[in-house]
Amino acid sequence: MNKIKLFLISSLFIIGCKDNKKSSQEWVSLFDGTSTTGWRAFNGEAMPPGWGIEDEILTFRTEKILEQDYDYKGSRDIIYGVEEFDNFELYVEWKIPPGGNSGIFYHVKEGYPGPSVVAPEYQLIDDENYAKIHDLTSYNSQFGVAEPSDLQDWQKTAADYAMHTPDPVKKTLNPAGEWNSTKIVFTTEKVEHWLNGKMVLSFVPWSEDWNMKRNSGKWDESPDYGKFKTGFIGFQDHGSDLWFRNIKIKKL
Repeated sequence: MNKIKLFLISSLFIIGCKDNKKSSQEWVSLFDGTSTTGWRAFNGEAMPPGWGIEDEILTFRTEKILEQDYDYKGSRDIIYGVEEFDNFELYVEWKIPPGGNSGIFYHVKEGYPGPSVVAPEYQLIDDENYAKIHDLTSYNSQFGVAEPSDLQDWQKTAADYAMHTPDPVKKTLNPAGEWNSTKIVFTTEKVEHWLNGKMVLSFVPWSEDWNMKRNSGKWDESPDYGKFKTGFIGFQDHGSDLWFRNIKIKKL
């Protein structure tokens, strides 16, 4: 093989590698506003009752649950079941009503009672009104907190639920009924939680600090919580109306 041919082959190989790297870093839409293709119930084959599309927005509406749906026994949490993701950057815009509650799961594995016992959760909640509308005393008392009737820092929006809390100084949460944006950046070196354009939380997964929080008691009955390094993306139904749009992901 002469030098010219060798040079051309090497050049094509380098270009191909660059193209592959570029394609792996492009945003991929998980919802196009017209179809729920790819989305389904956790541990299920179809979308659960209550979920649908309104004005190109992925919604959960309690009023859309019909009488014939009352006997539905499956999960109302949903996952994007087309592909599992390991390292990624996820962007979502969301809105909840007063007293609303939801969450964004990642590294979801099925075969469990629910995503929350196995998957980390970026918490979405009405920080201002949730504890005024819902009685948290019984649930929070089991953790020995000083004010069990209050929404705890680890339960507030942008928290890595029951693990890491966001910086309140950096955090700007729009009121219930208004749109917020979330970005989650996950790599094995660092996880970042962003809210409305600001990074409000970061931590190192599976670090000594992470394991200390993991073993603090909250997850005693969830032995597989947080152990998986790949899995599905999911949204939580917690009994309130929900709105999601501009859902996209980029592999890292």
